[in-house]
Amino acid sequence: MIRGIQPTDMERCARLLIEAYNREPWNNRWTDESATRYLNELAASKDFVGFVICENEEVIGAMFAHRKTWWTNDELFVDEFYISPSKQRQGFGERLLEHAERYAKSQNLAGLTLLTNKYFPAKRFYEKHNYTLAEHVIYMYKEV
Repeated sequence: MIRGIQPTDMERCARLLIEAYNREPWNNRWTDESATRYLNELAASKDFVGFVICENEEVIGAMFAHRKTWWTNDELFVDEFYISPSKQRQGFGERLLEHAERYAKSQNLAGLTLLTNKYFPAKRFYEKHNYTLAEHVIYMYKEV
């Protein structure tokens, strides 16, 4: 079952974020506090769109996104998308991604956009689902 994120899902979503990203290949260092704060910040956006996927009423994955204004047509920008490591490669991610695509189409949005690490398996997942690498865009940062 896929449904909109509810406030009561936030604790479970934070735990899943930690499970998904504090391991190989990401090796992040999320804590309960930082993951909860981060997801609550995303959900507080006035243009927030979020979904969870459940198995037997238990949340096993989530997508945090927001409607983004763009000069050609608004789009759905995916901020976070993850599935419990124990449930990966079982079609849950595909179902959740397809749900978000149907949502975008129903809202007359241009499509979905996102950022991911080109060296990790997520890139292949998105390519398999017909997402295209935007060669004209680069992500830049500076550590201070």
